[in-house]
Formats: sequence, C-alpha cells, structure tokens
Amino acid sequence: MYSVNVPVPGRVRELAADLYPSLLGFDAVREDHSFLLKRLGDADHVAQLQQRAHRALEGSPAVEARVTGIDYFADPPLGKAPVVYLAVESPGLEAIHADLVDAFGEVDGLEAADYVPHVTLARGGDLEDARRLAQREIEPIRWTVSELEFFDGSYRLPVSRVSLPA
Repeated sequence: MYSVNVPVPGRVRELAADLYPSLLGFDAVREDHSFLLKRLGDADHVAQLQQRAHRALEGSPAVEARVTGIDYFADPPLGKAPVVYLAVESPGLEAIHADLVDAFGEVDGLEAADYVPHVTLARGGDLEDARRLAQREIEPIRWTVSELEFFDGSYRLPVSRVSLPA
C-alpha cells in the first residue's frame, strides 16, 4: 500500500517518546511517527502512481499544523481497538487531503468526511487506559508542513518527498 504521509517534527516525536511509558499496556506501540494524509493503493507501476500523486499536489502550499491533545478511536474501522493518537488540527492538510481524494477516490470509512488527522501512538489494549491518556493535557505543538512523503507501506519507508509549495 502506497500513501502520502506527513513527516512530523522532532518535537512531536519527543512528545511520543515522553508518552511511551504510559503506552506500554497497549498491544502495539508505534516507534516511528508520521501521519497518513491519503492512501493511494497498491501499484503495478509505482512511478506512475507517484507521478499521479505529484500532479495532484501541484500548487499545494506549505501549511500550518498543530498537535492539540491526546485522543482515541474506541472502535476504529481497521485493526485492534482502541487506537490512541495525537490529535492534529490543520485546515490546510485537510484541504490537501480533499484534493488527493478528488484525484484518487476515497476509502470508505477512513477518508473524506471520515478523515481525522492524527499521529498514531498505540493500539489494542484497555479502553479505560485510552480514556485516561486522553484526559492528559499537553502543550500544543505547532509547525509548518513544508514537505510530504510518498510512502511505501510494505517496507514502511518513504520513497520520495514533495516540497510544499508544490
């Protein structure tokens, strides 16, 4: 599965590392942090998929983003529940997501109106632990998103980057 992801700054990774001891009761804890902007699907011809993504991003500006708190999905559409995450507010990233949905179509239940910008921290485990974590207050983290990654989910590696404005 290929996707367009948003790399997160060191301050967000540091916050995730600070929260790590509180996440150990969950079934899976993320160690690499970025967030998924749009699933693109599988590809027989990766170069063509990548070109399509780059064309869809043409004219996209650099945008502001802000981690605002900790939240969780009690019943995610995929995978084990709950999913604990850092909530991200960014009207600019939501607009870019909408442009990519126009170009590639939406994944029902995960994108378009159902899209929630976030950085996953952990999944599986006790719902009450997720609720407790969501009550913790954190200092908001603001940053400018000046690039996006074309990401290969099979190898969990970025393939290329697109600078914004594109």
